Amino acid sequence: MRRPSVLLVEDEFLIRLTLAEALADEGFDVIEAENSAEALALLRAHPDLALLLTDLHLADGLSGAELAHAARQVAPQLPVIFMSGRPDSAPAMASAPGAAFVAKPYHPIEVCSLARRLTQD
Repeated sequence: MRRPSVLLVEDEFLIRLTLAEALADEGFDVIEAENSAEALALLRAHPDLALLLTDLHLADGLSGAELAHAARQVAPQLPVIFMSGRPDSAPAMASAPGAAFVAKPYHPIEVCSLARRLTQD
């Protein structure tokens, strides 16, 4: 059985590393990006992604919300999990079907459970 692919976009290295390991342990193939430019290139290179997991406040380029909008232009049904240390900044699109918001700090298992729920057929 094929493992679902997740694009994880997080500019904080330790957060990205920890979450990538947890997702891999839970059966996901994880593709990592540290900024929106890298993420956009990876979105185009991997049209079969099962999930986009992005920080809302990236260090440079597009915000996580803008990145999700661009991703959904290519793959309209792509599930998205937004993450932020500022819970009041959850985008309106996080309440749409196939989207969710997780406030930092979070437990990686919480994110993995949400990822599993959003990627099940």
